[in-house]
Amino acid sequence: MRRFFDTNVLVYAFLDSEKRERALEVLAQGGVISAQVLNEFTHVAHRKRRRPWPEIEAALGTLREWFGDIVPLTSVTHAAAVALARDHGFAFYDALIVAAALEGGCDTLFSEDMQHGRDVGGLTIVNPFANPSR
Repeated sequence: MRRFFDTNVLVYAFLDSEKRERALEVLAQGGVISAQVLNEFTHVAHRKRRRPWPEIEAALGTLREWFGDIVPLTSVTHAAAVALARDHGFAFYDALIVAAALEGGCDTLFSEDMQHGRDVGGLTIVNPFANPSR
């Protein structure tokens, strides 16, 4: 199983005590993220959670160590996301996550924000907080 992690899982692991344990458990299995996920994590940590820059930079350094496989955000990814949004009704930024997961060769996308159990081109969306046994 090749796993992709949406931003919310990383946010819970680093910035939220309530769901931290489960998020870390899922992340420990290894997987893939994208440059978009790093960008969104930075935005949430700074603007929404008001964390200091040194703490954010330390978390980003840890994430880069954990995830050697970071899918870049390219024009190809963008075009695939447009098609996913059009054909599957995803919000555009969710479509970018799905496109990056597919581009990264993943079969599982861990996300709390998308439809649990939905399959898109062989990629299954799993909410790790709704179904901890998976």
